[in-house]
Amino acid sequence: LEMIRQTSSKLFILMILFMVFSCVTINIYFPAEKVQKVADEIAKEVRGEEVKEKPAPEPKREKQGMLFNLRIADLFVPSVARAESATEVSNAVIRSIKKKMKRRFPQLVPYFNAGNIGEDNRGYLSLRNVSGLSVKQRARLNKLVKAENKDRQILYTEVAKALQIAPDQVSRVGKIFAKKWHETSKKGWWIQLDEGTWRKK
Repeated sequence: LEMIRQTSSKLFILMILFMVFSCVTINIYFPAEKVQKVADEIAKEVRGEEVKEKPAPEPKREKQGMLFNLRIADLFVPSVARAESATEVSNAVIRSIKKKMKRRFPQLVPYFNAGNIGEDNRGYLSLRNVSGLSVKQRARLNKLVKAENKDRQILYTEVAKALQIAPDQVSRVGKIFAKKWHETSKKGWWIQLDEGTWRKK
């Protein structure tokens, strides 16, 4: 009887560990490639670079075939694994934020060119050398940076929601966007590398 109790206890512990591991596996799901694609499109759109057009819709007959295949796939593929392709990364908030950032960007360019601000490695703007600015110019720059960073925070949160990413993973979304902001930065602008050091692009 004692051996049976010990064996039952071990099995119970193993079941608990398995359940915990399963939960952790689900929670760490992160569609990095999808976020990279979204970040690339948004960064280029905000900064006025050409964005590749989306492919034309497929004929209705092919769509029906795809729908049939998806229904079969439903039997075998977990919904969490399909969320990435099933979710459209766009909503009213994201569109509004992109418009505001697009309008603000030309106002930020002179400060980027002068080295007053730079792109950090978390996806946000950071003040750099402001010694040559007047009090009025500093106040204006602070206002612009604050507004931009606020919009970016909302953008990353909304992108995470659209892709069914956990709230505690929003910072990872920001870091992916940071790389796209770096890529779309012009030569001579300040960017912060992953290890924390700053350099001019």
